[in-house]
Amino acid sequence: MEGEGETSTWNKETVPKVIKIVSTRLSQRDLISLLLVNPCLHRTLISCPSLWLGIDLREMNNTGDRLIAALSLPRYQHVKQINLEFAQDMDDTHLEVLRNECLDSLQGLESLNLNGCQKISDKGIEAITCCCPKLKVFSIYWNVRATDIGVKHLVKNCKHLVDLNLSGCKNLSDKSLQLVADNYQELESLNLTRCVKMTDSGLQQVLVKCSFLRSLNLYALSSFTDEVYKKISLLSLLRFLDLCGAQNLSDEGLSCIAKCRKLLSLNLTWCVRVTDVGVIAIAEGCTSIEFLSLFGIVGVTDKCIRALSKFCSNTITTLDVNGCIGIKRRSRDDLLKLFPHLTCFKVHS
Repeated sequence: MEGEGETSTWNKETVPKVIKIVSTRLSQRDLISLLLVNPCLHRTLISCPSLWLGIDLREMNNTGDRLIAALSLPRYQHVKQINLEFAQDMDDTHLEVLRNECLDSLQGLESLNLNGCQKISDKGIEAITCCCPKLKVFSIYWNVRATDIGVKHLVKNCKHLVDLNLSGCKNLSDKSLQLVADNYQELESLNLTRCVKMTDSGLQQVLVKCSFLRSLNLYALSSFTDEVYKKISLLSLLRFLDLCGAQNLSDEGLSCIAKCRKLLSLNLTWCVRVTDVGVIAIAEGCTSIEFLSLFGIVGVTDKCIRALSKFCSNTITTLDVNGCIGIKRRSRDDLLKLFPHLTCFKVHS
């Protein structure tokens, strides 16, 4: 009898405690599989609300129906994160059903990833954002159906956004940037990669009004001019800046960016007008920099590398100078002598 009592205690007390600890390290898909093992395990897992704050349906089939079914379950009544990245079958109809049937479950949602969901249009954006007043992170990478109207719905319905990814949304214009600047002045991260319709006028509004930005991605946007690049200096909290392909960026513009003293990561790949002058300004101004790509810039020489070594040798861990034919001492051994903490020598392949 004593042995049976110990076994009962083990099953009722010890096993649930162990499961609660282990389950925090499991993926959502593994958790769902565990629910089916036995009733005891099912009860234990369901009793942990923190395990069911996220729904991850990345790259899955029948995503829309799966999400609707999940949000109808009591365990997902307080969901905070939903990831639908590359859920190819997700469309406006599913989002409208969510608005009509799952409104209460989405009231506390803080993060929504719709990356690669190319069937979603402005109509779908309106439907889902009106359910999520507490949304803080919104990502809709590679959506060519979204327009300025969709962004208008976003800023109307979600007032607390701090992280916005519009990468690859090629039909967004300066109107969207104006909406962002006027409504998200506490924004911390903005990705405008390949938003090719945007101009100096729209970006300037963001740079002037969104002073809390810590991350700004302007990858593959060659139409901006040096005048607007100079205004990046207004972002005193900036830590990440991607200017890959900024063909109009000059040393003067880069010298202004050097006023962003907290900058840790800077991508200057194919910024073909930049010379030693601009890079030396970065070395002197951004002494905490950890990541720097000068890939493909033929106008820089060993002179700027010496300056970087003088001011940033203790912080730089990634430095890409491939294709910089003016830098003669750019072998792995040469760079390690100047930057002893280097671990990455090639960003682009």
